Amino acid sequence: MNRFSAVLLLVTLATGSGCSLLPEISHQPQYHNPFPQLSKVAIAPFFNLSGEATLDGRRVAQAYFHELQSVPGFEVVPVHVVETAMRDYRIELRSAEDARRLAQILDVDAVLIGAVTDYSPYYPPRMSMQVEWYAANPNYHPIPPGYGLPWGTTEEDQIPGPLIFEAEFALAKAQMKTQTPAYEKLPIQIPSPEPPKHDPNALPNRPAGPNVPGVEEPNHWRDTTSSDGAVRPAGHQQVVGDEAVELGLPPDWPDPRGFVPPPPLKRPPKGRPSNEPVIKHTKAYHGHDADFTEALSSYYYFRNDARFGGWQSYLQRSDDFVRFCCHMHIAETLTARGGADQTRVVWRWPAIR
Repeated sequence: MNRFSAVLLLVTLATGSGCSLLPEISHQPQYHNPFPQLSKVAIAPFFNLSGEATLDGRRVAQAYFHELQSVPGFEVVPVHVVETAMRDYRIELRSAEDARRLAQILDVDAVLIGAVTDYSPYYPPRMSMQVEWYAANPNYHPIPPGYGLPWGTTEEDQIPGPLIFEAEFALAKAQMKTQTPAYEKLPIQIPSPEPPKHDPNALPNRPAGPNVPGVEEPNHWRDTTSSDGAVRPAGHQQVVGDEAVELGLPPDWPDPRGFVPPPPLKRPPKGRPSNEPVIKHTKAYHGHDADFTEALSSYYYFRNDARFGGWQSYLQRSDDFVRFCCHMHIAETLTARGGADQTRVVWRWPAIR
């Protein structure tokens, strides 16, 4: 009997006897930090913008901390250290400047500011969250979805469809932003409280509010090369309707080639400060979504959780549900920017062989 016949006989006996003698093979997703310039980060307590008053933003930040700390390449500052710094320096995180100041105080590369916009712990639970990464260095610009993925290579066909859509949508949104004409915003007036009706000396209400903001200056145009290869100098005009407009691309036009990291430079480029977050991801999770529960089943399988109830119990325990939502949010953020590794093959042998 040759080796192939022996293996075939073993498989036949195993399946015919009712108990498997072969190992169960599973593939565990793996992630890493694709941003070497953002290796040390801090997470501030999340803002609770949902209608559920029982949700603790500090608890969500702790869950996000534990999941992000488990990703290779990240060093995460404990949440209580961040809270202490915010209290000592009276930082309320009302602006990008506040986040950058906190990052410099903590000596980290970036501070993560999160908000829960919708939450319900009742079955089927749901949670919507948005997380923004603000770099300590103001010269770091946004990292769009799709950055670092294998565009233009033989592996491009393996990029999942949802990631392609997210990357193309983000690119189109950034390009349309440069072509949107400026407009004058309406003044926002805060109505003053109405005086008591029985007060005969009450003065009539007077509108109050900030001044009308000025209209932004239009973008400056530069020399550029058109799709047909011809150079269109700045000032080249074309009549569109009754208006003469300049042709060419603005200097801040997002180039699709920006998805591929450029080669290194001999000297650091001149800084261009930005107040935008370097990373931003918003997502809603629902306990009755098939893709969500399938990912939860895999997450539970590799955690070796000995508690009773299986992965379904995670939908009943709010702490476990919140932590898994944080896990999904981190995985999606990193995967969309080149942070997904090859899956880890796991062999599990049956208890009785």
